[in-house]
Amino acid sequence: MTIRSEHVDVLIVGAGVSASIFAAVLAKAGRKVVMLEAGKERTNAHLISSQVFARRNHWYGSQVIEKGNHPINFPMNAGQGTGGAGMHQDACWPRFHIEDFTMAHDHGVGLDWPIGYDDLRPFYDRVQSEVGISGDAAAEVWRPPGEPYPLPPVNEFTQGRLLRRGFEALGMRVAPVPVAINTRPYNGRPACLYDGWCEAGCPIGALANPLATYLDAALRSGATVRHESTATRILTDRKGGRVLGAAYVDAHGQQRTQSASVTVLAAFGIQNAKLLLLSGGGGHKNGLSNRSGLVGKYIMTHLAAPIQSLFDEPTESYLGITAGQLICQDDYRKDGRGSAFGSYQWLIANSTKPNDIIGLANAKPGIFGPALHSFLKDAAQHYAGMVAVIEDLPVKTNQVRLGSAKDKFGIPLAEVTHTVDDRSLALKEHVVEEGKKILKAAKPRDVWASGFGTMHCMGGTVMGKNAADSVVNSYGQSHEIANLYIAGAGLFPTSAGVNPTFTISAVSTRGAEHLAANWSDHV
Repeated sequence: MTIRSEHVDVLIVGAGVSASIFAAVLAKAGRKVVMLEAGKERTNAHLISSQVFARRNHWYGSQVIEKGNHPINFPMNAGQGTGGAGMHQDACWPRFHIEDFTMAHDHGVGLDWPIGYDDLRPFYDRVQSEVGISGDAAAEVWRPPGEPYPLPPVNEFTQGRLLRRGFEALGMRVAPVPVAINTRPYNGRPACLYDGWCEAGCPIGALANPLATYLDAALRSGATVRHESTATRILTDRKGGRVLGAAYVDAHGQQRTQSASVTVLAAFGIQNAKLLLLSGGGGHKNGLSNRSGLVGKYIMTHLAAPIQSLFDEPTESYLGITAGQLICQDDYRKDGRGSAFGSYQWLIANSTKPNDIIGLANAKPGIFGPALHSFLKDAAQHYAGMVAVIEDLPVKTNQVRLGSAKDKFGIPLAEVTHTVDDRSLALKEHVVEEGKKILKAAKPRDVWASGFGTMHCMGGTVMGKNAADSVVNSYGQSHEIANLYIAGAGLFPTSAGVNPTFTISAVSTRGAEHLAANWSDHV
């Protein structure tokens, strides 16, 4: 038996960054909002400053089958539970550059956005005022136009000062890293302690995770979150012209449906694409909003290239924040490096713990036993490092499909193929060589690069000007179904060379306010 719930105005799948923004805007506008979150409920009391406990903020749902020459590492990039992946973000919030929106027009590579930087600028400005971003806009000589940050920059500790001298020796400019972390009390939230446990979720609320910002605002305005509620299918009318809500399985394994006037898919990008592919009927043979055949296509990540070193002097690398202390975007241009193409930035002097993602034990993955013990004792006092965030080009064959294997609910697993374009690989090689040169100029006793990984996940439900070349319009509204919206980094036509959460927030605010202002067109 399927249990039907009372009709609501808005059903939102997910409870992360973009979901929380849609919920906050629409609940404040007087709409009855229900959010379906597949993971467990979390509060600040569940956030423990430990890299082991921090894993609870990551993905623990259905397996994702990964293929291609460079998997995205879905479990580490996604999140499940209250706040989604926003609970383990490092809160590095640079803006996309003007040229990130017109890459195909300017260079004949990749895709263009249907909007430009000027369309998002007022939303960047508003979000940074609501959330609180710390930084020095004047020092960020690469930053596109916008209001100054509302908070002063983060502190610079010994590790930052040591690495700064490498950049300055080569004539390169650095600035304090812009972060959604309070450097003084702001909007009722305390200042950062600089203990470097950002990845664990920030139990004091200095970091702008959803619990501390928009989700809190949504709940105070009357929105409801149903935890351990896994959406299994989007429901439509017989003709497929309207979405009626969603089917889901609750914490007790009970099949339920939730009807709504408007449905917003704001889960992790892979999950949004998977839900669309799972749903159909009424003329939608290949999934909802997929007459273009582009649902699940253009999956992107960022290539992460860590460059690391040991100094003779103590570095205090445990102090600060995970995002780093400094940023450099001196070579953000797209081309002019031979076969390499794309943009990148350096995040410098990241707070480093003994283990896990940005951890000393992973800094030299090829050593074990006594050699590892010796290295950890040395590195605990003398380590310094930085990481490059490298643009991944949109490639149509990088995609989400429905796999043959099924999860515990009998739903096909997502199968994700991601192969890095040769131009992105060439950019990675360029960046690694530059990084080693910079660190050597800082005069450490040892420098090395420990391979490269991935960070973030974008694409799969890209925005565009029409249904032939995209899944949704610039507000996240389906080209084919007026009362279906999609939110999050899945909308991005390009990945740029910076962290995505600030842009996710600006795009989501723009979309949510459009829906709120044009409500009568959707019901």
